[in-house]
Amino acid sequence: MTYAERMSNLGTETAFEVLAKAKKLEAEGKSIIHLEIGEPDFPTPENICEAAIRSIKAGDTHYTPSAGIPEMRNAIAKYIGKTRGIDVHPDEVVMTPGAKPIMFFTILALVNEGDEVIYPNPGFPIYESMIKFVGGVPVPIKLEESMNFAFNIENFKKLITPKTKMVIINTPQNPTGGILTESEIRQIAETLKDRPDIWILSDEIYSRLIFKGDHFSITQIPGFKDRTIILDGFSKTYAMTGWRAGYGVMNADLAPKIAQLMTNSNSCTNTVVQKACIEAYEGPQDSVDKMREEFMKRRDIIVEGLNSIKGFSCIVPLGAFYAFPNITKTGYNSKELCDHLLYKGGVAALSGTAFGDFGEGYLRFSYANSRENIVEAIKRIKEVL
Repeated sequence: MTYAERMSNLGTETAFEVLAKAKKLEAEGKSIIHLEIGEPDFPTPENICEAAIRSIKAGDTHYTPSAGIPEMRNAIAKYIGKTRGIDVHPDEVVMTPGAKPIMFFTILALVNEGDEVIYPNPGFPIYESMIKFVGGVPVPIKLEESMNFAFNIENFKKLITPKTKMVIINTPQNPTGGILTESEIRQIAETLKDRPDIWILSDEIYSRLIFKGDHFSITQIPGFKDRTIILDGFSKTYAMTGWRAGYGVMNADLAPKIAQLMTNSNSCTNTVVQKACIEAYEGPQDSVDKMREEFMKRRDIIVEGLNSIKGFSCIVPLGAFYAFPNITKTGYNSKELCDHLLYKGGVAALSGTAFGDFGEGYLRFSYANSRENIVEAIKRIKEVL
């Protein structure tokens, strides 16, 4: 059997590979603490589940428009308009089964073979995977710990060439837990203002999980809304990872192109899920606030614990639910230590290199687990080392 050459350019998401290894060890009777998967460990709020049940009983089990049902697109437009302080029309919204399709479809629709795409590294691995898959040229910008994992603007300027077609930004960030401040985003915009041919894919999936300050989107800067695709969704904010619900907000000319890709791939997003997501945005938000508060408490526990381990140093993450400690003084490289902790200590984490070459010297811990398990994980790591 032979495969299309493009398949050799396709990467993966290591979190699921480590999860599979950890589950195999559990099946063999070993105790594993899961700090590898970026998934809230909270249940989906009851009001959202009830909305889905009502939708099923109402017979919402048929095809919908590829871009989403009108009431869903309207709810998203209102939500983005309110949270970003911009005017959004429902025609600028495309609903997808999860947020990843927006990432994939946007790159597929805008990046030609040979076009360069600047993306954060360490960063979500699917950025690089999709750029390569469509024949684009991935151009990593190193996120530096000394700058709280923000863009080094001078280095960013050097990466921009006549072939640059897109810049990907992510705030709050996976895997670092860092955020791009309003000032930093304005510097990025200032750098790009004279290149209207460059698109921006702004991954804002963790926008409701910020522990200090407010979320700022590059779309709030005059002149950038129409050249930016906001990627957002419901997985992280409402603990709906398995529901597969995401969306993109973009200019009204691009939206039909993305919807056309939906037509050719998924047809549409599950109707019942869309009805549940409307309730998520229009219903009570106390569950989101409680989850964020709990994540802050867990963050403080894991950062203090990691900094108490010889050879580890961890800056305080300001968003998402990830800690990204520097482990260079342990004497291990990232992959070696990741495997050592899993097989010897029963602690599942991810190597920093799962997020790009610039992740060497770091591990990513997801603190989407109980406080008790986080404390036990720190204890196990100390014993192993």
